[in-house]
Amino acid sequence: MGFGIKTKIKRLASGPYVNDEYVEARTLGDLLRAPAGPLLEAPDGSAPLHLALVVPFFRPGSGGHMTIANLVRALERRGHRCSLWIDDPGRRAAGGPAQAAADLRAWFGPFAADVHYGLEDFERADVAVATGWQTVARVRTLPAAGRAYLVQDHEPEFFGTSVQRAWADDSYRHDLYPITAGRWLADTMGELYGLPATSFDLGIDGDRYRPLPAIARRDDVVIAYARSSTPRRGVPVALAALAELHRRRPQTEAWLFGHGGPAGVDFPHKNLGVVPEPELPAIYAEATVGLVLSMTNYSLVAQEMLSCGLPCVELDAPSVVAAFGRGGPVDFAPLDPIAIADALERLLSDPALRADRAHQGVALRAERTWDRAAEQVEAGLRAAVTHAHRAALRGGA
Repeated sequence: MGFGIKTKIKRLASGPYVNDEYVEARTLGDLLRAPAGPLLEAPDGSAPLHLALVVPFFRPGSGGHMTIANLVRALERRGHRCSLWIDDPGRRAAGGPAQAAADLRAWFGPFAADVHYGLEDFERADVAVATGWQTVARVRTLPAAGRAYLVQDHEPEFFGTSVQRAWADDSYRHDLYPITAGRWLADTMGELYGLPATSFDLGIDGDRYRPLPAIARRDDVVIAYARSSTPRRGVPVALAALAELHRRRPQTEAWLFGHGGPAGVDFPHKNLGVVPEPELPAIYAEATVGLVLSMTNYSLVAQEMLSCGLPCVELDAPSVVAAFGRGGPVDFAPLDPIAIADALERLLSDPALRADRAHQGVALRAERTWDRAAEQVEAGLRAAVTHAHRAALRGGA
């Protein structure tokens, strides 16, 4: 351990190592002291919009960035012009700016939007959109007719007591208009920050996530989303529930996915690792019941399982209940291994209940399209313009 500390000090002293969080702190401090960007004239109420979406650093498979890309594609189909701006003050992108822009397009495309690394060339937009807490300070300085905040989760809950938690909490205090993934987040914006908000339903790629009748569905397999690198997925409790289920039903197979390393459990299981998205529908078509736990906002994974006809158990949490409703396609359980095992066992033991849940789940494909989500988001974008101009009138009164 001592050798590692000395090596880090040497790198700091010689110059090549610069701490990302230090750069981020310095950049955020400068941006938050800067004046807000000029408020431009509001576009005509029905005219197509120029939307500039500012996105943080990303990796392959980032769910938040895939949601942004799905919305960009659907907004482009509605006639809007989009541009994407990578805001990465720590300069973490390997290969430099050109490679970062190419990676964003390759990993999350296709879309027509121009992709830029950094905001040096930014001129103006009808609506500038922050897409994560890291981007709010930048967006507040941009010239636009409205400034919105695409809120996909309550991000302070991602952190313990830390500067990141403080920064994430502060991001809701700069009067950007929230457009939230789900009703629970819109309510949270009002209750905690006094902000009006527009909500949208996360979409489903119905061409991909659909029933596959050619694949025979097993009658004793539970597939669990076990991405242990994401604490809000409650993976330790999910694994404990599967252990209890194995004690009761040793014939039931447990399949895990979402994490590349060993699961570190003492019950039989199959670890599928990080499954490429195109391969997920076939797995969902074969399994009997799915398990996903969402401790903050609800997960796309559950509704994608449902869209494939796979009944699932989710956490009895406000965001999940708001998204699916009680008596809907999801079986709820509290954050307790025994209760989760009870819910799984109930579905495994009752083919009629599974068939009812599957029928309701498949119906979501027609309701929760990305085109419908983009229609809801567009309403929020226009509300952001109205919000900004009303605030300016109040300030000038």
